[in-house]
Amino acid sequence: MRILLVEDDAQLGRAVQTGLAQQGHAVDWIRDGAAGESAALSGDYAAVLLDIGLPGKDGMQVLASLRHKGYTQPVLMLTARDRVPDRVLGLDAGADDFIVKPFDLEELGARLRAAARRAAGRAQGDIVHAELRIDPAARLVTLRGQAVALTAREYALLMRLLEHRGQVQSRAQLQAALYSWSDEIESNTVEVHVHHLRRKLGRELIRTVHGHGYLIAEPADAD
Repeated sequence: MRILLVEDDAQLGRAVQTGLAQQGHAVDWIRDGAAGESAALSGDYAAVLLDIGLPGKDGMQVLASLRHKGYTQPVLMLTARDRVPDRVLGLDAGADDFIVKPFDLEELGARLRAAARRAAGRAQGDIVHAELRIDPAARLVTLRGQAVALTAREYALLMRLLEHRGQVQSRAQLQAALYSWSDEIESNTVEVHVHHLRRKLGRELIRTVHGHGYLIAEPADAD
């Protein structure tokens, strides 16, 4: 997933960005509320991690403004305030979850996955496509019951295509989902990852739509 982190604490921000990147996520990190709101509205993010105590425009104000403008992606609030009234206020304003500092990065990853499942209307944790099964909690991919080793980028690309089954994803969309602002991207990087996934999971899994991008078809539509 591509995630927007809005957090002004440098130490925590670096830790979250590094930890989530190790879980296969691309994380863009911004340190003030107004810029975070603008980034959320202009970017293609699966979820936003939003600190409450931000300079200028605090997290509650950003959340209220995002929801007022029709922003529907999951927003998880990061807070040092472990008070029930604060959590009630945030949930009523449109927060999907509250993460109280200090928190465990593995739990944060699990909460992000749960929020993404709810947003996608999926109840179960595993993602199944024909003979392919993905366990997001363990980042385990199996094909016909056999584990398949994928790199973090290959896994992220596969998840993006599966989460948008039946929809063509352009190279720009895939790059945006796989890489944060600070990453260097080669011109053919998406093609290379697609090639590796086809070699590991079968050439028929990912279709090329010439001039447009790639897609994984719904199982009923697969050839």
